[in-house]
Amino acid sequence: MGNTTTVSVRVPAALKNRLDKLAEATARSRSWLAARALQVYVENQEWQIAAIREGKKDVQAGRVISHEKTARWLRTWGKKRELPPPSCA
Repeated sequence: MGNTTTVSVRVPAALKNRLDKLAEATARSRSWLAARALQVYVENQEWQIAAIREGKKDVQAGRVISHEKTARWLRTWGKKRELPPPSCA
């Protein structure tokens, strides 16, 4: 993990108990499990925020596909004459 620091977090007692049981079952420390959970959560949130920002840029630049075009395409899925995916207008 490299350099570490301490973070105090208040959690419900029931969650702490579950974390203790998980630590015992996995032979990992409660601290290791909590740090790993935070790492996964933060990475996921960073990815999601970046994707939202990119989507906003696409909207501002007019790189969008209308609901109507998308719905028309989706209604043809699995049919003999499936339409090609719509492109940005």
